[in-house]
Amino acid sequence: MNPRDNPARGLRLRPADLPGGLRTPPLALYIHTPWCLRKCPYCDFNSHPAGVAPPFADYVARLLADLEQDLCEPAAGRPLTSIFIGGGTPSLFPGTAIQRLLDGVRARTAVAPDCEITLEANPGAADAARFGAYRQAGVNRLSIGVQSLDAGMLARLGRIHDPAAARAAIGAARAAGIDNLNLDLMFALPQQTLAQAAADLAALIELAPAHISYYQLTLEPDTPFHRAPPPLPDGDLAADMAAAGRARLGEAGYSQYEVSAYAGPGRQCRHNLNYWRFGDYLGIGAGAHGKLTDPRSGTIRRTAKWERPALYLASPPAALCSSTRDLSDADRVFEFALNALRLTAGFERGLFTARTGLPWSRIEPLVAAALADGLLAVTADRILPTELGRAFTDDLVTRFLGDDDPDQGRGTVAGQHAG
Repeated sequence: MNPRDNPARGLRLRPADLPGGLRTPPLALYIHTPWCLRKCPYCDFNSHPAGVAPPFADYVARLLADLEQDLCEPAAGRPLTSIFIGGGTPSLFPGTAIQRLLDGVRARTAVAPDCEITLEANPGAADAARFGAYRQAGVNRLSIGVQSLDAGMLARLGRIHDPAAARAAIGAARAAGIDNLNLDLMFALPQQTLAQAAADLAALIELAPAHISYYQLTLEPDTPFHRAPPPLPDGDLAADMAAAGRARLGEAGYSQYEVSAYAGPGRQCRHNLNYWRFGDYLGIGAGAHGKLTDPRSGTIRRTAKWERPALYLASPPAALCSSTRDLSDADRVFEFALNALRLTAGFERGLFTARTGLPWSRIEPLVAAALADGLLAVTADRILPTELGRAFTDDLVTRFLGDDDPDQGRGTVAGQHAG
């Protein structure tokens, strides 16, 4: 595709700046559990081997104290639209601990009646009896880290489960009454062929989850795989796997709504949509990140908690933040684009001003340049990435990186899990 062959080229965006400014977005809650049975060699999340007896009860108590500290203005009185319990491996926690945790959240703040409550589970640490307890506690969505249904690939990835354990976990979740399931699957695995990737995805689709996170294995810094890289498919083969996967998922009725997220009708992950639409979220737990908007002061503040579980547990509740910073205008432009342009449907123009407090004129020249190069398109009042833009998301987002701000590049999708 020629970058200039853009059906939206030549469209004039309506020039006037939008009225109003920064508005209060929806509020979500991310809860980080830092322990897993064994650290995977590709994982760069804040996770640590659990050892013999993780302090589950103490950790839940500290999470709730952490939440109390965060529920000051401008978070006070705002209902939670979603809760995501990530890790690590949250499914290591007994059902009684998750019950205390969610009861404690509900006792401290308003929770929307239709709140989406997701818990991540590792098939190798998924006691079937726990799923019923999680459901009773209020969990209504599970994200299960299948990663592959090929025993050889799982061994190469250092996973502690096999395909039978993955299928058993899915069956146990459904038996517990949780049918809103996300299954993670990776491609471009060590020595994987195009046919093997296709077979792996076909096997996952046969399990008929509500949602599939289909993403490429990448070598993250400071991981064993980065220090001693395994033989991975080259870039062209990985791109072929991604394209074939998108086509197969579409044929199976899964709509791609984000770079690596595919959902059946009405099953998009609301928690992750809030991230990508630059919404607000509290982040509690070791290493959790948060983002809060205060329309009265005009600030958007990012926070991060101490990463090491021992330090997080030992710190006074009022001293759990390892960093706090207010986003500059340049930060807001870049971080909004970093998130919103991951969505295949893009964003409505009014969302930019509502979530950043900046006039459309601040971003209009950057959008116009990307339009001219075929990376973005305009449909009515919506800005969305083209097929070319989706293929080169990093290049597209980099166009919104300000040269005048030394702090640029630090914003992420909250540094949390997505799935």
